[in-house]
Amino acid sequence: MNAPNHHPADETLGRFAAGAIEAGPRLVVATHLAGCPQCRARIRSFESAGGVLLDSMEPATLRADAFARTLAQVEAPAPATIVPAARDAAMPAPLRYYDLPKWRAVAPGVRWRRVVLPEAPDANVIMLKVGAGQRMPNHGHTGVEYTQVIAGGYTDAFGHYVAGDCIEMDEDVEHIPLADRDGDCVVLAALEGPLRLQGWIARLFQQFIGI
Repeated sequence: MNAPNHHPADETLGRFAAGAIEAGPRLVVATHLAGCPQCRARIRSFESAGGVLLDSMEPATLRADAFARTLAQVEAPAPATIVPAARDAAMPAPLRYYDLPKWRAVAPGVRWRRVVLPEAPDANVIMLKVGAGQRMPNHGHTGVEYTQVIAGGYTDAFGHYVAGDCIEMDEDVEHIPLADRDGDCVVLAALEGPLRLQGWIARLFQQFIGI
């Protein structure tokens, strides 16, 4: 796979490095990082900057029993951990440990499935598989939409995106994604708010998959 041309914003990568990003966008960004050495390097630079900032802070006064409490935690038996077996080895690494349901048809040439995050059940994360040459409904956003292209590619008024690319679209954007003609386009998307879909068929589509 070629190096991605589209990446999460620096602000998004900074929030990821600081652990200050919501679970849905975090999964999308983690999936992008799995295939993007450029963004992994950016994450390391943000983490290094955070370490320097911590070193420059005034030390806090500890409680008198802080050392004893730390020793007690060190000596406590480690909790048993269960590492789940990878469920779908064809998926990028961050997606392999989630139960991915079967694809469901939602429109001619369009299938979808929801990605349920046990750590954040309310996160709105979906995968879409759009057939070659198929057009998605014209839509805008009420919050930021984070999209990672898993396979294939698509085009809208703002550019052309292929496998590995990560795209952020905010509430100022309206677009009509068109899948490339050489194969299915598969994307992972996390939505911070419902879409603004145009037309009654599109709104029916929205009600059906809850986006």
